[in-house]
Amino acid sequence: MTKIVARDTLPYRPCVGIMLLNDRGAVFVARRCGSEADWQMPQGGIDEGEDARSAAFRELEEEIGTAKAEFIAMTAAPHRYDLPDELLGRVWKGRWRGQEQMWMLARFTGTDADIRLDTAHPEFDAWKWIDAEALPGLIVAFKRPVYEAVLAEFRPRIAALKTLG
Repeated sequence: MTKIVARDTLPYRPCVGIMLLNDRGAVFVARRCGSEADWQMPQGGIDEGEDARSAAFRELEEEIGTAKAEFIAMTAAPHRYDLPDELLGRVWKGRWRGQEQMWMLARFTGTDADIRLDTAHPEFDAWKWIDAEALPGLIVAFKRPVYEAVLAEFRPRIAALKTLG
Protein backbone atom coordinates (compact mmCIF):
# COMPACT_ATOMS: atom_id res chain seq x y z
CA MET A 1 0.00 0.00 0.00
CA THR A 2 1.33 3.44 -0.96
CA LYS A 3 1.49 6.00 1.80
CA ILE A 4 -0.45 9.14 0.88
CA VAL A 5 1.30 12.33 1.95
CA ALA A 6 -0.55 15.62 2.35
CA ARG A 7 1.74 18.14 0.67
CA ASP A 8 0.54 21.12 2.72
CA THR A 9 1.43 19.40 6.00
CA LEU A 10 5.10 19.12 5.08
CA PRO A 11 7.70 21.89 5.50
CA TYR A 12 10.31 22.97 2.95
CA ARG A 13 13.86 21.71 3.43
CA PRO A 14 16.27 24.57 4.28
CA CYS A 15 18.83 24.47 1.51
CA VAL A 16 21.56 26.36 -0.28
CA GLY A 17 22.52 26.34 -3.95
CA ILE A 18 25.74 27.52 -5.54
CA MET A 19 26.15 29.15 -8.95
CA LEU A 20 29.88 28.67 -9.45
CA LEU A 21 31.51 30.67 -12.25
CA ASN A 22 34.90 30.10 -13.83
CA ASP A 23 37.18 32.90 -15.04
CA ARG A 24 35.30 33.04 -18.38
CA GLY A 25 31.91 33.49 -16.67
CA ALA A 26 30.76 29.93 -17.47
CA VAL A 27 28.64 28.10 -14.88
CA PHE A 28 29.50 24.75 -13.29
CA VAL A 29 26.88 22.01 -13.67
CA ALA A 30 27.09 18.34 -12.80
CA ARG A 31 25.06 15.29 -13.75
CA ARG A 32 23.36 13.26 -10.99
CA CYS A 33 24.74 9.74 -10.64
CA GLY A 34 22.73 7.19 -12.58
CA SER A 35 21.03 9.73 -14.83
CA GLU A 36 21.69 10.74 -18.40
CA ALA A 37 19.73 13.96 -18.20
CA ASP A 38 19.60 15.31 -14.63
CA TRP A 39 22.08 18.20 -14.56
CA GLN A 40 22.17 20.75 -11.78
CA MET A 41 24.32 23.21 -9.90
CA PRO A 42 25.68 22.11 -6.49
CA GLN A 43 23.13 22.35 -3.70
CA GLY A 44 22.35 20.82 -0.35
CA GLY A 45 20.76 21.14 3.05
CA ILE A 46 21.65 23.74 5.63
CA ASP A 47 22.55 21.99 8.88
CA GLU A 48 21.14 23.06 12.25
CA GLY A 49 22.97 26.18 13.43
CA GLU A 50 24.73 26.71 10.07
CA ASP A 51 24.36 29.84 7.95
CA ALA A 52 23.76 29.66 4.19
CA ARG A 53 27.23 30.89 3.23
CA SER A 54 29.00 28.29 5.40
CA ALA A 55 26.67 25.59 4.09
CA ALA A 56 27.48 26.57 0.50
CA PHE A 57 31.22 26.13 0.98
CA ARG A 58 30.67 22.83 2.84
CA GLU A 59 28.41 21.57 0.04
CA LEU A 60 31.01 22.46 -2.60
CA GLU A 61 33.59 20.41 -0.71
CA GLU A 62 31.21 17.48 -0.20
CA GLU A 63 29.81 17.41 -3.74
CA ILE A 64 32.66 18.47 -6.03
CA GLY A 65 35.69 17.88 -3.83
CA THR A 66 36.79 21.49 -3.51
CA ALA A 67 35.66 24.72 -1.91
CA LYS A 68 38.14 26.87 -3.86
CA ALA A 69 35.73 29.71 -4.44
CA GLU A 70 35.31 33.37 -3.68
CA PHE A 71 31.94 34.64 -2.47
CA ILE A 72 30.33 37.25 -4.72
CA ALA A 73 26.67 37.52 -3.74
CA MET A 74 23.66 35.82 -2.19
CA THR A 75 20.08 35.96 -3.46
CA ALA A 76 17.98 38.63 -1.78
CA ALA A 77 15.44 36.03 -0.63
CA PRO A 78 15.08 32.26 -0.70
CA HIS A 79 13.55 30.48 -3.70
CA ARG A 80 11.19 27.51 -3.30
CA TYR A 81 10.28 24.53 -5.39
CA ASP A 82 7.86 21.69 -4.72
CA LEU A 83 8.60 18.08 -5.48
CA PRO A 84 6.41 16.53 -8.16
CA ASP A 85 3.68 14.21 -6.86
CA GLU A 86 5.60 11.07 -7.85
CA LEU A 87 8.55 12.05 -5.63
CA LEU A 88 6.60 13.43 -2.67
CA GLY A 89 6.99 11.12 0.29
CA ARG A 90 9.78 9.15 -1.44
CA VAL A 91 12.83 11.41 -1.25
CA TRP A 92 14.40 12.81 1.93
CA LYS A 93 12.57 10.09 3.87
CA GLY A 94 9.29 11.86 3.16
CA ARG A 95 10.08 14.75 5.52
CA TRP A 96 9.91 17.65 3.04
CA ARG A 97 7.55 18.92 0.32
CA GLY A 98 10.40 20.58 -1.57
CA GLN A 99 13.26 22.94 -0.89
CA GLU A 100 13.61 26.55 0.15
CA GLN A 101 16.98 27.62 -1.20
CA MET A 102 19.26 30.57 -0.68
CA TRP A 103 21.57 30.82 -3.67
CA MET A 104 25.18 31.95 -3.61
CA LEU A 105 27.09 33.30 -6.59
CA ALA A 106 30.79 32.44 -6.35
CA ARG A 107 33.88 32.65 -8.53
CA PHE A 108 35.89 29.44 -8.81
CA THR A 109 39.49 30.13 -7.75
CA GLY A 110 40.94 26.69 -8.44
CA THR A 111 41.74 24.80 -11.62
CA ASP A 112 39.63 22.14 -13.30
CA ALA A 113 41.97 19.54 -11.76
CA ASP A 114 40.72 20.61 -8.30
CA ILE A 115 37.21 19.39 -9.11
CA ARG A 116 36.84 15.82 -7.85
CA LEU A 117 33.56 13.96 -8.11
CA ASP A 118 34.99 10.88 -6.39
CA THR A 119 34.00 12.21 -2.98
CA ALA A 120 33.12 10.14 0.10
CA HIS A 121 29.47 10.01 -1.05
CA PRO A 122 29.43 10.74 -4.81
CA GLU A 123 26.35 12.56 -6.08
CA PHE A 124 27.57 13.34 -9.60
CA ASP A 125 29.25 11.32 -12.35
CA ALA A 126 30.05 14.07 -14.89
CA TRP A 127 30.49 17.83 -14.94
CA LYS A 128 31.04 20.71 -17.36
CA TRP A 129 31.14 24.48 -17.68
CA ILE A 130 28.24 26.00 -19.61
CA ASP A 131 26.97 29.41 -20.63
CA ALA A 132 24.63 30.71 -17.92
CA GLU A 133 21.82 31.24 -20.43
CA ALA A 134 21.80 27.49 -21.15
CA LEU A 135 20.99 26.62 -17.52
CA PRO A 136 17.18 26.50 -17.69
CA GLY A 137 17.26 24.10 -20.64
CA LEU A 138 19.35 21.54 -18.73
CA ILE A 139 17.37 21.46 -15.50
CA VAL A 140 14.49 19.14 -14.60
CA ALA A 141 11.15 20.88 -15.13
CA PHE A 142 10.16 21.17 -11.46
CA LYS A 143 13.37 23.09 -10.61
CA ARG A 144 13.39 25.26 -13.75
CA PRO A 145 11.46 28.27 -12.30
CA VAL A 146 13.99 28.53 -9.47
CA TYR A 147 16.92 28.39 -11.91
CA GLU A 148 15.29 31.05 -14.10
CA ALA A 149 14.75 33.33 -11.08
CA VAL A 150 18.30 32.84 -9.78
CA LEU A 151 19.74 33.46 -13.24
CA ALA A 152 17.67 36.65 -13.59
CA GLU A 153 18.89 37.90 -10.21
CA PHE A 154 22.56 37.12 -10.88
CA ARG A 155 22.62 38.00 -14.61
CA PRO A 156 23.99 41.56 -14.13
CA ARG A 157 26.83 40.27 -11.94
CA ILE A 158 27.62 37.46 -14.39
CA ALA A 159 27.78 39.99 -17.24
CA ALA A 160 30.09 42.23 -15.20
CA LEU A 161 32.40 39.30 -14.43
CA LYS A 162 32.56 38.31 -18.10
CA THR A 163 33.79 41.78 -19.03
CA LEU A 164 36.55 41.52 -16.41
CA GLY A 165 37.57 37.99 -17.44
